[in-house]
Amino acid sequence: MSHPIDREESAGYDRHVLSYIRHAAASGLYDIRGMGAKRAVPSFDDLVFLTASASRYPLEGYRERCESKTVLGTRVAKQPIELDIPITIAGMSFGSLSANVKEALGRAATEVGTSTTTGDGGMTPEERESSKTLVYQCLPSRYGFNPDDLRKADAIEMVIGQGAKPGGGGMLLGQKINARVAEMRTLPEGIDQRSACRHPDWTGPDDLRIKIEELREITDWRVPIYVKMGATRVREDVKLAVKAGADVVVIDGMQGGTAATQQVFIEHAGIPTLAALPLAVQALEEMNVLGEVQLIISGGIRTGADVAKALALGADAVALGQAVLIALGCNHDTYQLHGEEIDAVEDYMRLGTAAGYCHHCHTGMCPVGITTQDAELERRLTPEVGAKRLRNYLQVLNMELTTLARACGKSNVHHLEREDLVALTIEAAAMAKVPLAGTDWIPGQT
Repeated sequence: MSHPIDREESAGYDRHVLSYIRHAAASGLYDIRGMGAKRAVPSFDDLVFLTASASRYPLEGYRERCESKTVLGTRVAKQPIELDIPITIAGMSFGSLSANVKEALGRAATEVGTSTTTGDGGMTPEERESSKTLVYQCLPSRYGFNPDDLRKADAIEMVIGQGAKPGGGGMLLGQKINARVAEMRTLPEGIDQRSACRHPDWTGPDDLRIKIEELREITDWRVPIYVKMGATRVREDVKLAVKAGADVVVIDGMQGGTAATQQVFIEHAGIPTLAALPLAVQALEEMNVLGEVQLIISGGIRTGADVAKALALGADAVALGQAVLIALGCNHDTYQLHGEEIDAVEDYMRLGTAAGYCHHCHTGMCPVGITTQDAELERRLTPEVGAKRLRNYLQVLNMELTTLARACGKSNVHHLEREDLVALTIEAAAMAKVPLAGTDWIPGQT
């Protein structure tokens, strides 16, 4: 009598864990990749809106306005940022992205009335010229940091960390450091670059106040100063940023993406955006600066519903990174060249992946010309095509946002509130501090 083959997979040692152990044992190397966490964590999908019915009345979408104007940096700056929508573009560097893509980001942001951000490695002329509102990042690496460019910025973002790698520095592998990137960053061409994990003049939180005051002096107190941090010890970090004088605090949850870092950071460091946002709001309330210091949340924002839920939980605006790349054509199986759709399947296969699964941003061999410095690949995304796609996407997000706000009876998207939300799971209810649907129970609260 033959016995069936036993193929029961171990929960603790499934095929993915076995592959990880075998790769580590064979190579002695850890994995580096781009994009964000692939594991499932509680997210905005676990919340739903209590829209209008008999106890509330909705606004008519075709006859009654719903405002989305957003002002950032009102605490100290002489010239706060005024945006038409509360959806901004997060910092992604020239180096990780091509010059064409950086220009496309600026064009799209300008067309819809929002801001974009430089990222590591400095400001390109194309980016400044195409962006009506540009945020200049000051990162631990200080690569490409230029006081003259700093003065051209509309806001400055002091980056302490980011959600994909809190506590870790950036990476840019040698294949993406071409002559122009090397010159901007004062690096040898073609050599791997690893950024510092903390600022060179940083020995503790007191130094943050000194740095913010230096940035204010060099810009004549004109522009807002943001402080960006990966979501870890959120309450304490937000309070320190406020005490140091930040106009805007940016919190990046663990679903945030990156061009390249160790996979162990992406999957095992930080907390989900859903958990981080209420903690940040709580810190602002405890410091008595809610509304005076604005809050931007990022990490896994994909849809207009995500934006609406973030605002309802207390954010003033959101920042998008990975979703922006997808809108541009990232992980698409074709690209446009001279108006013709070209198949990119074989290019994905050469990377050992396929469209929809690719996270090989670090290689510089992007099949659709986004995360590359290769001259031939870069041609696969022109600024005009990229800007059109991204503009359409951002417009859809804002239409979805205002649609939900009207359905909740709000004439302004910033009037959305926690009372408009309930959670579908106990975990989401506890993290977001909203009731479990069908109950008045918020886990962890009496």
